[in-house]
Amino acid sequence: MKAAIVTAAGKSPIFGEFNEPTATPGLELVAVTASALSQFSKSRSSGAHYSSEGAFPAVAGADGVGRTEDGRRVYFVLPESPYGALAEKSLVRAKQCVELPHSLDDVTAAAIANPGMSAWAALVERAHLQPGETVLVNGATGTAGRLAVQLAKYLGAGKVIATGRNQDELQKLLSLGADTVIPFTLDALHPSGAEDHEQALKEVFAQRVNVVVDYLWGESARTV
Repeated sequence: MKAAIVTAAGKSPIFGEFNEPTATPGLELVAVTASALSQFSKSRSSGAHYSSEGAFPAVAGADGVGRTEDGRRVYFVLPESPYGALAEKSLVRAKQCVELPHSLDDVTAAAIANPGMSAWAALVERAHLQPGETVLVNGATGTAGRLAVQLAKYLGAGKVIATGRNQDELQKLLSLGADTVIPFTLDALHPSGAEDHEQALKEVFAQRVNVVVDYLWGESARTV
């Protein structure tokens, strides 16, 4: 079968032929229709992520969408080594496949799962967000940040504050659930950027912030 093959740790994938997987009890054979190119997928495929088994050659790709042998359309994650999601077929544990609704297309399902789960885990599993609480999403203009804003509002947050560098994208978040947006510029060309950002945050923090979801770390997180 055709696949994106990683020959050694840290190497870029190459397009080539790879042996097809065979279904066994407890493992689903999935005909892949879409695969995500997330940072998680790149890190795992290169052998750098803790979940990587470090065995090469292997097929790249940590998650995707496809059809099982009985015709179910599923999202799948963490295929069995050495198989990955960037191939015509993959081999995945049955419990790591989730059947998809007809309203969700393959590409969206493959792309949204990783950033969506990162936001969900932060708000629900880690922060135990309660209705009415105030949430600040630091770095809200990326995919995960945008989803965190929407999830926070969906889960009942009383107020959602979004920060980010891209002012145009921040304004769009006001229609997705953000109540307040705070832009910032933290680089050598804006020496007062950190101080300006800190001043902008003082008012919202004075009114109490219960949960901070941070997608940036570094200087922006220290300012927050």
